[in-house]
Amino acid sequence: MELKVEKASKIKGVVKAPPSKSYTHRALLVACLADGESYLRDPLYSADTMATLEACQSLGCDIEIQDDLCTVQGTAGDIKTPGDVLDLKNSGTTLRFLTTMASLAPECTVLTGDDSLRGRPMQDLLNALHKLGVKAYSTRNNGLPPMVIKNGFHGGETEIKGDVSSQYISSILLSAPYAQNPVDLRVVGDFKSRPYVEMTLDIAEKFGVHCQQGPGNQFHLDKQTYQARDYTIEGDYSSASYLLSAAAILDGEVTVQNLFSESKQGDKIILDILREMGANISVKEDQVTVKGTIASNKENNESKNNESNNRSTKSQNLTSDLHAIDVNLENSPDLLPTVAALAAVARGTSHIKGVEHARFKETDRVHTMALELSKLGVNVTEEQDGLIIQGGAHGGVVESHDDHRLVMALTLVGLLTGGVWIKGAAAHRVSFPNFPQVMEGLGCPIKII
Repeated sequence: MELKVEKASKIKGVVKAPPSKSYTHRALLVACLADGESYLRDPLYSADTMATLEACQSLGCDIEIQDDLCTVQGTAGDIKTPGDVLDLKNSGTTLRFLTTMASLAPECTVLTGDDSLRGRPMQDLLNALHKLGVKAYSTRNNGLPPMVIKNGFHGGETEIKGDVSSQYISSILLSAPYAQNPVDLRVVGDFKSRPYVEMTLDIAEKFGVHCQQGPGNQFHLDKQTYQARDYTIEGDYSSASYLLSAAAILDGEVTVQNLFSESKQGDKIILDILREMGANISVKEDQVTVKGTIASNKENNESKNNESNNRSTKSQNLTSDLHAIDVNLENSPDLLPTVAALAAVARGTSHIKGVEHARFKETDRVHTMALELSKLGVNVTEEQDGLIIQGGAHGGVVESHDDHRLVMALTLVGLLTGGVWIKGAAAHRVSFPNFPQVMEGLGCPIKII
């Protein structure tokens, strides 16, 4: 599948934010471990979350799927050993969370996935789990999937580095209530992406499990049982960032519903970023409205009207009326593609830093965003932990690298420049299955090829 994105002069509309991918993953796993029947309302059914849902079914959890409701019959922690190897497709979140959870099954569980997933580093999590009595190892002894996890989660004390992936930390915390003994986890070094761990603790609390937090990034969990409940998945700030950013780039006004002002999602910082770049942001308890700026600046208009210039749209490097930003995305690495796209069409030079851990996502997002934006004429300098981006882009052909966030972020550039052709665009289904249709509904000229 490919997307062809043409220039949009103005967009307007009211849409509902896609359900949170992060909360859906966690809600499915917690409901699977809970005692009783849970009702998960407004879940996200995407490629990644379906990998988690199907894994829960393989572990003996009975799940009924409806459009806006997922009914989960919990196991009270008494999960079974899957009858076959679990293929987790491209879902790194599922892989990391299941690595600990599978230790609760009575025999051996094997976890694998596609080529990209088999390149995800896991050794730090394995090292931390070994201290808790979990026998988990890489089949090739290289710290990469496929993974084998044997029965036994003894508990005790362990530590893990906080600067690689918060999902390692969440993995242990999610299953720790079912360890044979209390679990004490200490996060050492820089604690990056902490909001994702706070999200994990938030949903655990809502399902009846309490985690004690101590000084020095310490977490203590006693033996407990999740209790089933009726739970509504909130909207996803990560996915909504593309809708909000489209309005900011263009002369648009978009209201996104189901975004809660009290959300613990770290990616809520996109509102501060857009505001600092010049967009008008209005926040209510459960929705956000963004009013953008006029997309074509004076230079663009002059160039457009000057026929003697005889330059094609593709050769023009365009900017919106947004201005450049210096931002640290240490706690919101999933926003890197969105903010990089905004910087690519902003006036001035932006500096994005604090995202070295974004190199360990579906792709090395620091590198792939630099590579693809450069194909659109953007002056990009790649640093170890970020990007320096000088605003100004034109149309062109780009690759998604099978990364859903690259697809949607690069779409934003095309809405200003026109003539952007995105290959491998089906990857958007990982987190935002109806992204092209939603954007078209707002007035964005996107064509599925």
